Amino acid sequence: QVHLVESGGDSVQPGGSLRLSCRASGGIFEIYTMAWYRQAPGKQREMVAIITPDGGTNYAESVKGRFTISRDNAKTTMSLQMDSLKPEDTAMYYCYSQRGTRTYWGQGTQVIVSS
Repeated sequence: QVHLVESGGDSVQPGGSLRLSCRASGGIFEIYTMAWYRQAPGKQREMVAIITPDGGTNYAESVKGRFTISRDNAKTTMSLQMDSLKPEDTAMYYCYSQRGTRTYWGQGTQVIVSS
């Protein structure tokens, strides 16, 4: 059983930056694919960024060039650096891990981008 805990959500102005973190416990972190998802009110949950065990990354088109996903296997932590934030980035951000058919979710951290 993998336990995921997110942190770093906050309220920021447009153009600002935030860094989200996800701390994992209970599994072999380095073998899991990790990702960030987000869900805005009234919308479906969507993938924001994903990072594979070997460090390969992929991003949603809407965040390419602004967000950077990374992982530190020694600290069993995944991060999401979010720059040039826009109001449309406002959402609950969730940490996700996967290996085979096993998937796990964190409880989420709220990001609000507003002037």
